Amino acid sequence: MACVYYTASSLDGYIVDENASLDWLTCRDIDSEGPFAIDAFMANVGALVMGADTYRWIVDNHPGEWMYTQPSWVLTHRTGIVADGHPVTTFDGDVTDLYPTLVSAAADKDVWLVGGGDVAAQFAAADLIDEMIVSYAPCTLGAGSRLLPIRSEWALVATARNADFVCARWRKP
Repeated sequence: MACVYYTASSLDGYIVDENASLDWLTCRDIDSEGPFAIDAFMANVGALVMGADTYRWIVDNHPGEWMYTQPSWVLTHRTGIVADGHPVTTFDGDVTDLYPTLVSAAADKDVWLVGGGDVAAQFAAADLIDEMIVSYAPCTLGAGSRLLPIRSEWALVATARNADFVCARWRKP
């Protein structure tokens, strides 16, 4: 079991642009069976957690039923954010208090830290991220939300190319 921050980034370290858009990402070619692809990653995910902006992006861009079968949490102080029918739990507090619940819900599988960067920063500051998998798109954004907006140290353990992306797996040193 590991807590894994699995995400994509622009070359200059942004996960969304200044308009909170992922258009720069969704237009890219990726091999769904290639290295670091989402389906293989998801096979090992037992629970997931994200921030309110990430959740709202999913709701706005993938309306209807919740797209994940794993237990899911949204870190937020906003009330009424969960769409009808979504089996999603909100949490407003310190991530160290939520973490044991995530690990238990994951049932010996990984916890996926979906994002965004501020949520990842909370987990990193609490030393709860075991691994980061980042797929870098061939573009720069110049502004937006940072990949991980705190100082932290990582050891590079694997790299690969998947279509338009350069992918890297990092672990805590």
